[in-house]
Amino acid sequence: MRNPYDVLGVPKGAPEADIKKAYRKLAKAYHPDRNQGDAKAKDRFAEANSAYEILGDAGKRAQFDRGEIDADGKPRATGFEGFGGGRGGFAGGGGFDFESAARGRGPAGGGGGIGEDIFSHLFGDAFRAAGAGPGAQRGPAKGEDVAAELSVTLEQVGSEEKLRLTLPGGRDVDVVVPKGVVDGQTIRLRGLGQPNGRGTPGDALLTIRILPHPRFTVDGADLRASVEVPLEDAILGGPIRVPTLTGAVEMKIPAMTGSGRTFRLKGKGLPKKDGTRGDLFATTAVTLPATEDPALTEFANARRAAKAG
Repeated sequence: MRNPYDVLGVPKGAPEADIKKAYRKLAKAYHPDRNQGDAKAKDRFAEANSAYEILGDAGKRAQFDRGEIDADGKPRATGFEGFGGGRGGFAGGGGFDFESAARGRGPAGGGGGIGEDIFSHLFGDAFRAAGAGPGAQRGPAKGEDVAAELSVTLEQVGSEEKLRLTLPGGRDVDVVVPKGVVDGQTIRLRGLGQPNGRGTPGDALLTIRILPHPRFTVDGADLRASVEVPLEDAILGGPIRVPTLTGAVEMKIPAMTGSGRTFRLKGKGLPKKDGTRGDLFATTAVTLPATEDPALTEFANARRAAKAG
């Protein structure tokens, strides 16, 4: 796996919005639905998705930046940098081979090594998973990944409800839409792909499709909506009802509010990865009475006459 910053084409200090934008651009360009039969596009799509799994998560991104995990999200094995002199050798010394000793082969390839269990105990699964060097034992091959799509409404994204999904092959699973999901994002459901005998099953690559909403438009984690305001409320001010994903709420507007004025309702947007929520931005659209209003007509005529005079 390449450096995730290189994969997405963003610098190390890039803001979250730039990372999300870069990911969406690559996911759209290399999505399997648009590149059927193109193995290279499939690989680029998977690579972009893996990179976003790290950089799109603040915790994992911080771990990667500190060198605690690698580009695949696995813990790094550390502790040998100070020895120098090549792979496992002492600087200027006799070339003691840590790798051979750890796997029970000794410096000359015979028995009597330190033993892998000791190193695994000291350094954890990161050492065991490395599997490097000649003679290293690798586990059975992983099963094939499967691709699926899940269409969700904004209400479902906002409520984080559990959804039932049928994967290719007929398996039903319950999926919770993750916080901070964006349209077109692919999430990895580990172990839910094709089985491979005694090997590790593949993964399910689930692409999220957020359905268009008749009232709201999405701007990151924020929502935007147009709100009709009766003429008398626009002139006099007062409370109006504003729709949200969880039902209408009351909002006060000042007197003489014209069309196109935007008000912010904090926390009424979509969930973010950090557990907070975006905002709802309501833009006013002043409306006239549906039928003729004699009093309003009389007022308008009197006002016009006053201006002309």
